[in-house]
Amino acid sequence: MSVNDLMKKYKLKGNPKLGLTAATWGFFIGFAAVALYGPAAKEFKTIMHLTGLQVGLLVAAPMLTGSLMRIPFGAWVDKAGGKKPLSILLALGIIGMIGLSVVLFALYPNHLNASDYPLILFFGFLSGCGIATFSVGIPQTSYWYPQSKQGIALGLYGGLGNTAPGIFTILLSFVLPIAGLANSYFIWLILLAAGTLIYLYIAHDAYFFQLVHKTGREKAIKISKELGQELMPSGKVLESLKISAGKWRTWALVTLYFTSFGGFLALTAWFPTYWRIFHGFDIEMGGLLGGVGFSLLASFIRIYGGNLSDKLGGEKVAIGSFSLVLIGALFLTISTAFVPDLIGELFIGAGMGMGNAAVFKLVPRYVPESVGGASGWVGGLGAFGGFAVPPILGIFVDRMGLLGYARGFIVYIVLALICIAVAYLLKGSRKK
Repeated sequence: MSVNDLMKKYKLKGNPKLGLTAATWGFFIGFAAVALYGPAAKEFKTIMHLTGLQVGLLVAAPMLTGSLMRIPFGAWVDKAGGKKPLSILLALGIIGMIGLSVVLFALYPNHLNASDYPLILFFGFLSGCGIATFSVGIPQTSYWYPQSKQGIALGLYGGLGNTAPGIFTILLSFVLPIAGLANSYFIWLILLAAGTLIYLYIAHDAYFFQLVHKTGREKAIKISKELGQELMPSGKVLESLKISAGKWRTWALVTLYFTSFGGFLALTAWFPTYWRIFHGFDIEMGGLLGGVGFSLLASFIRIYGGNLSDKLGGEKVAIGSFSLVLIGALFLTISTAFVPDLIGELFIGAGMGMGNAAVFKLVPRYVPESVGGASGWVGGLGAFGGFAVPPILGIFVDRMGLLGYARGFIVYIVLALICIAVAYLLKGSRKK
């Protein structure tokens, strides 16, 4: 029976290109929450009289739920497909944005003070659920594509979806002075809600998930293979997590991703504050430097990193990527001048972008029987770096004053060195 006949007989919808488009779009609109507080951090710091540590926690707040929710939701894809988990995460993000908008309309600017900090943090946590869409979209995309095209497909998915924080950083930086804080976040809410409706309309799960309830597991696997689907899920959430957790390479990939992606999340939120306070730029320039110079660069180069990983192997690309992160961190730690710091930002952004692609090229290779579970562990615990690092950077500021904005990047020197060693370990183990 031909592909078209099978599609008609079982009323199947979608194709790999549409599957990639839908997953990327859902990730894009949810992932924008990375930039939730970064561009406006100085405003919150001034009006609420926040310390460096509190600012670090504020800009990192969305990343906590955005990382922890990745583990169960990424694994859930192996049982339910991607559309349902991703839709729920977007809905939770909408609820968080509604709450934040209501608080700001009610209290900002005259009645917002330090006592409201926990409430602002809470809605940041809730809004950050959209960030967890990443670990859902990874297996959602992987199940649509064969192994030979995983690198470029996931590179496109991660690269284009990753542009959201950079774009929203720039937009919020320019809209904020014109519309004000409350109106800016309300506009964001409208965009998120509209984007969610578009996702619900275009998204379809890979063929196996559409078939399994109609034909049973064994027949669904047989038909899906005839339609070109190579990867098949284990079907059980806990089993998927258990299988992937039992492989040491999963934890090696978590370590790499903690720096490349967790580091990306942290600096996407931190750089606008860094450029505004340490170098004295206005909100628009701070947004451009953080959004374009780092976030968008890291996002777009991720596409190239995926293609390069297909050709050279993820391990080799990871070694080169973390070497770039190391060079960039050295520039940023030592220098206090604009040009060297900009060069450092470009190096560290390029390294993190390519490193992100390299890591998820290796996930389906090393854990093919549990891509969802592995994506949950790697994406979730790896992304936890986005929450863990900004408060540490804030402590440097509290301890060292303005110079702490530079010296805090020593954290990334240490992380880059660890990751280079881990990448070499992975490369060596593959030969055995």
